Amino acid sequence: MELLLWRWSTIVQICSDIMIALFFLSLAYSTQRVELKPWVKAWLANLGALLVTVVYWMWQPDSWLIFKGVSALYIFFKSLFVVLLLVGLQQYVSRGYIRVNRHAVLMACALFGVVGGVAVPSLDWLGVLQSSAICVALGLGTVMAFRSGSTVLAWLGVGFAMRSVLALIEAMSYGINATVPGNELELVSFFLASHSSFDSAAEWCIALGCVLALYRTIQRELMATCDDLIEVKNELQDLVDKDPLTGLGNRRTLRHVLEKAQMTGAVIAFFDLDNFKVINDRYGHNVGDKCLKVFARALQENFRPEDHIVRYAGDEFVVIAEGVEESAVQERVELLRESVGNATGEVPQIMFSTGISLLEIGGEPEIALNQADEAMYGNKSHS
Repeated sequence: MELLLWRWSTIVQICSDIMIALFFLSLAYSTQRVELKPWVKAWLANLGALLVTVVYWMWQPDSWLIFKGVSALYIFFKSLFVVLLLVGLQQYVSRGYIRVNRHAVLMACALFGVVGGVAVPSLDWLGVLQSSAICVALGLGTVMAFRSGSTVLAWLGVGFAMRSVLALIEAMSYGINATVPGNELELVSFFLASHSSFDSAAEWCIALGCVLALYRTIQRELMATCDDLIEVKNELQDLVDKDPLTGLGNRRTLRHVLEKAQMTGAVIAFFDLDNFKVINDRYGHNVGDKCLKVFARALQENFRPEDHIVRYAGDEFVVIAEGVEESAVQERVELLRESVGNATGEVPQIMFSTGISLLEIGGEPEIALNQADEAMYGNKSHS
């Protein structure tokens, strides 16, 4: 009965591990994620340990030397399985791919396998040794997962904890068989014959935890990429909507500003620099550009931060001031005139003409803008 139960339990675990290994192989191939490398190798190593177990029980060799060799090989594969699980977990904890010295890992597991294979005198002591090692290693993995503070890694922590507790019970059960002669405890015998199926349930929980952690990593990367794209979009929008010379909004933004001002009403002030062509011809375009920047800075200093200032054309500027009286805007225009009239030797004296119009609530922005433009040219002709 126990033999049939062992065979059934082992077949369940083999089928389960084949499915997990194939799943991770296909997942790694389809996603091309480097984080999956240790997980794929871990499940393949676990499958190797099961195959060693099946071959040994089908072969049933009597040689002591073969038993030692099979024990060493089994310990090597199981130890490699556990170490690679911990490496895979650490990648998610540290949020980055960890390059592991493969040769060092293989040598350490091989050395442990050889020492353990030579040391164990029986299958029961082999079970005690390997189950104890799994219990300690996956117990450490449980602590790592829960200390990370990640709710996603909690699934991995639960899977590691389940497998660690099962390994502890297995080590105790094998220890009872090894130390109590003629042990006939049915519960212990039943558990040792069927524990492979319980191990499979814990391993599926670990596999699920890995997939969830991978999904969270991909989701985090997509969110970071989305944030970068939004930032780039905003930068491109600034390049499109801002005048590169003065840093003010350009003519492209004026329509949106006027549509917004249409709902509240606003005062529109249209500015044009006088004799700007003369400045360019006499002093050069570099000085002309400096004049534009000085005037743009003066507009920003003399109008409110919430007022919209736009470079309309070459030497033409528009200010849209919402929620103020026309007289208040006129006062700021006079302050602006004093400001640029007292300019230092950085640029020639800047003279300008201005026209002001009122955009009523629900009024036509284009009409109000044209009225300000016409008023500006009317004032220029009288200056």
